[in-house]
Amino acid sequence: MFKTVSFYTLGCRLNQAETAIIRHSFEQQGYDVLDFGAPTDLVVINTCTVTENGDADTRRLVNKVQRINSDARIALVGCQAQTQGAKLLQMPGVQWVIGNAIKMDLVNILNNLSTDDPQVMTPIIKKESFTIPIAGIDRNHTRANLKIQDGCDFFCSFCEIPYARGRARSREFNDILRAAKELVDAGHHELVLTGINVGTYRFEDKTISDVISALERIDGLLRLRISSIEPTTISDKIIESMTQQGKLCRYLHVPIQHGHDEILQAMDRKYSVQDFSEFILDAHNKIQDVCLGTDIMVGFPGETKAHFDATYELLRELPFTYFHVFSYSDRNHNKSRKFGEKVSKEIIDERSRRMRELSNRKRRTYLEGFLGKIEWVLFEQKKRGFWSGLTDTYIRVNATSNLDLSNKFLPVKLETIDNQAMAGTIQ
Repeated sequence: MFKTVSFYTLGCRLNQAETAIIRHSFEQQGYDVLDFGAPTDLVVINTCTVTENGDADTRRLVNKVQRINSDARIALVGCQAQTQGAKLLQMPGVQWVIGNAIKMDLVNILNNLSTDDPQVMTPIIKKESFTIPIAGIDRNHTRANLKIQDGCDFFCSFCEIPYARGRARSREFNDILRAAKELVDAGHHELVLTGINVGTYRFEDKTISDVISALERIDGLLRLRISSIEPTTISDKIIESMTQQGKLCRYLHVPIQHGHDEILQAMDRKYSVQDFSEFILDAHNKIQDVCLGTDIMVGFPGETKAHFDATYELLRELPFTYFHVFSYSDRNHNKSRKFGEKVSKEIIDERSRRMRELSNRKRRTYLEGFLGKIEWVLFEQKKRGFWSGLTDTYIRVNATSNLDLSNKFLPVKLETIDNQAMAGTIQ
């Protein structure tokens, strides 16, 4: 039916991991995978619905495809497809809307279609362990995302993800190891553990700590990084592993969402401000130079100036390196859409600006602590005349070299700060 296909990924790192797997499945079946924007028979957009911005991005991309590649058929897959199937099928050029339960089998679904009629396929997502037979080898990136978990049972009041992704479930332990070895054999020196709620990983008697221990023993793997992880799911074993400075990166992205207990309770979060603060300070004290990131939501219904100011002061005082700042938006399924006392867009925009400015200042302070130090960098690609890569503490580093440094792991003396990155000399 098709000969050429392109992909575009919206949203989280898990979406990126899944797109890499879907792309590889098309390659294995002989399709030519081209860059997004090139003339192709099929365009696959992996959608996001965490915020209304994700919904708007889908519309924007569909319209873009119609302008530059009007003959292409469009398949929308993923979270927004799961929750808004019939609505998405009304967009121009959209031929198929495929939900999360079956999107990983997209190539076979399309190969076996018995009709060209537009279709919505969003079956119920079952709560059961899973395997993924194809590794998400990504020729365009040095690091590879390794999916170990999906779904969530927490049901925070602002979040639609349990409805889009289903209940929490975990990938079979041996299947994770097999995929990891394939990724390393393909040249990926760093793996990023991804999922919706990775810290809740449970398969038989295995936890995420067991996954980490097993992956660290893989020859050829230089680094292992955990993506965003909920604070109540981080064990002492994980902290201990980071203190040993082995393969597990000194990096924790731990969403706080808000810094006032009244709002945290309304959000149905599972910790208090004190609990969260004590954990962050403990991790900071135990793990040398650890990079600590967080998510913060601005404008949750009922957020007053006092609530925001308390959050701002808390984040200013805690040893965070950076924040991802999100504006609250009502979703189709989240409980908080029914809450009163909505915060105006103007106030949300101003509070978001202040938070981002604070984040930028804190990142610069963090970078200043590395001036003169030698850190190992896994280089990725050349941009604007510089080779660019990351330290295990998630510092973007630029360096000059006449050699090809792609996928090279080298020590660099960090000498200057360049906006939100650093520059240095290879040792």
